[in-house]
Amino acid sequence: MNSTELAQWAHGLTLGAIPTDVQYSATRHLLDGIGNAIAARRLGYGVPGWTVAGSLGGPEEAQPLTGISALSAPAAAMSSAILVHSIDFDDTHAGGVVHPTAITLPAAFAVGQQVGATGADVLLAAVVGLETACRLGSVSPHGFHAGGLHATAVVGPLTAALVSGRLMGLTTAQLIAGLGIAGSSSGGLMEFLETDANTKSLHPGSAALNGIIAARLAQAGATGPHSVLEGKWGLYAAFSSRPVDLSVITDALGSRWETANIGIKSYPSCQLMHVTLDAVAAAVSTKKVDASNISDIEVHVHPDSQTFVCRDSAGVTPPVSTYDAKFDLPWSVAALLHDSAVDISTYTEESIGRSDVMATARMVRVIDAPTDGPAVAAPGRVIVTLTDGQVLVGTVPGSRGGAAFPLTDEELRAKFTANCGGHPLAKELADRVFGLSGESRLDGILALTADIASGTEAAVTSA
Repeated sequence: MNSTELAQWAHGLTLGAIPTDVQYSATRHLLDGIGNAIAARRLGYGVPGWTVAGSLGGPEEAQPLTGISALSAPAAAMSSAILVHSIDFDDTHAGGVVHPTAITLPAAFAVGQQVGATGADVLLAAVVGLETACRLGSVSPHGFHAGGLHATAVVGPLTAALVSGRLMGLTTAQLIAGLGIAGSSSGGLMEFLETDANTKSLHPGSAALNGIIAARLAQAGATGPHSVLEGKWGLYAAFSSRPVDLSVITDALGSRWETANIGIKSYPSCQLMHVTLDAVAAAVSTKKVDASNISDIEVHVHPDSQTFVCRDSAGVTPPVSTYDAKFDLPWSVAALLHDSAVDISTYTEESIGRSDVMATARMVRVIDAPTDGPAVAAPGRVIVTLTDGQVLVGTVPGSRGGAAFPLTDEELRAKFTANCGGHPLAKELADRVFGLSGESRLDGILALTADIASGTEAAVTSA
């Protein structure tokens, strides 16, 4: 049974069994997640989650990311997860179409503090979470999304339950129960795409909260269905609208590491538009283009991506919110052509109201470009026609930052520093972490979060 095998693997995994390169990848993702949380807090995102977490009370077990006061571990994880995902700059696994770090890091750090875990303990639990999230999502790529559900919110509670349970020292039987209990908390409606709501950013928070609670319930003796994944009324039967291959959960588990296949975002927007943005950048890389001299923009987009970033209203009316703009491919393409960049400053109230960018967005024509692989890993092609008849073509085999084209350590360091507002302290902290390796590197990241939380946070988040 898949649930049982997954729990047995998580229970028996040792740090020595995790290849060094996989450990290194995991620390990169943890650092990236911390940077995204700092950026969100610095820019005022995630405030409702922060407010509610602080009001929940309970024992002082863990400091949330960027926090200076301890909360209960579930509350701390909830607020941290919301921050990590709030600006949509966190990592993505192409096969699973999930955001693994947003549902792994918060539980690992919060429960790790609660139980007094070592850096090695947290690193091991983080790898358990990253692997679990990727594999659960990859069972049915776009299967959850096709039915209107956010895959990260579906697999998130189970992921957080396994991370928490491992750190809490649960038995295999208790881990199985925790998975079963967590499955009943899965959900995450995609209806936010049709409104100006930002509930998507809350999904990892609910997942982290419910996952930790599920692990605690299992530890206290509550039971959950051992067939939560594969059962008649299990996760995939209930939530997936596409074919399912349950063997993906345990295939080469412990020898093929999906952690190394998680992409780190280079744009703070929906991953499904990144390859198109890269293709636009490639098209204009050899010629300085004035957006007012463009007459037509043809973008080739995977059909699965179109559902979420090329909606009927896109390119006709302005984005209804800054969060909506992050899922509006035509508008984001236009912003890139006007500004020569897409970064955090692209998605502000002032920016999304620009009429000249909207006029360019209306020129974008979307062409179906199906491929055999998942949409997140699809190639990109863009054809920009200028008013003088010149045609600029940009093609890329995949998005920058994806598994096939990973960001270098230097690029990740630059992203982290930018997320911290360019504050010199952020560069110093990042330099310190990148100067370490292995288990010491994880300890450095944990120390970094402690520094941010104990006074340096005020300097970084006010930069």
